[in-house]
Amino acid sequence: MAETAGTQQVDSRQAARAERRAAKLARQIGAFAKEHGGAEGHLAHTGQSGTRIVLVGQDGGWGDLVAPSYAVADSAARKSGITMHESFDGDFAAKVRTGPYEWSRMAGIQLGGPSGNR
Repeated sequence: MAETAGTQQVDSRQAARAERRAAKLARQIGAFAKEHGGAEGHLAHTGQSGTRIVLVGQDGGWGDLVAPSYAVADSAARKSGITMHESFDGDFAAKVRTGPYEWSRMAGIQLGGPSGNR
């Protein structure tokens, strides 16, 4: 019986920790959305390291956050109230605006361009 009570106590602490993490991520998503005139997002599994919350602002700015699990990422996205996409398809990806830095990094990786020692 003591084991059951101890297990329930651990489970409730883990649930509370996950809820706090989701609330913090939701605030960060909200701040991103406010800074970029609104935002949309997509959840991407990253394996054991968690779930990536990809954000694209209405102005084309983009960023991401990492949650420890899909459940925490989903909860954060729901709390933030932004529109979520099932996939990072062409229409959604077309909203992303990249600048010279991103293009030089992509070219550097693909074509032996700048190494990032700038």
